[in-house]
Amino acid sequence: MSEIKIVNATGLACPQPVVLAKQAIETSEQVKVIVDNETALENVNRLGTKLGCEVKSESKEGGVFEIMLTRKSGVPLPSENVNTSCDSSAAVSGPFVIVCSEDKMGRGNDELGSLLIRAFFHTIAEQAERPDIIIFYNTGVRLTVQGSEVLEDLKVLSNKGVEILVCGTCLNYFNIKEQLDVGIVSNMYDIAGTMTRASRLVSP
Repeated sequence: MSEIKIVNATGLACPQPVVLAKQAIETSEQVKVIVDNETALENVNRLGTKLGCEVKSESKEGGVFEIMLTRKSGVPLPSENVNTSCDSSAAVSGPFVIVCSEDKMGRGNDELGSLLIRAFFHTIAEQAERPDIIIFYNTGVRLTVQGSEVLEDLKVLSNKGVEILVCGTCLNYFNIKEQLDVGIVSNMYDIAGTMTRASRLVSP
């Protein structure tokens, strides 16, 4: 086993800990990532799992966490490069993604916007063709927390296999992370990557 590479990501905001961890594990078999907040801990852990690494995390004094990422012997890291093929069949191979940046639908009347966003997600939950991924950021994250009027429809979609990514920076900004009731806390690295790989991108 090669020497352990250490990535000190303390004090860094999303998505830097994830970016640095990915860059390190691409060139080293073992990487220790040091972070100082739970959002970064969750995101780096999820990255390691997504890349097929063995992941072990440990809490240290002073609110610091150490995450050990170990590449499994003989297993190459999956490629996350965007498909640049000119083949038309490859052009539509990406996921169907819905991006929700607000807790209302449309501009103008807020009460009407709230009615429309409820109707939108209820309709999506009832349709046979469902999105692969739904991304929530900015005020859109309010739709994923306790008390949201679209929460039940989002849970139906999640139970049917729709991946729900919720911006961790946004949850922290509005101080509602502890109220999250559906989906997983995500980061701009995953959000931007998902959006660029999408074959269809819909914003209500």
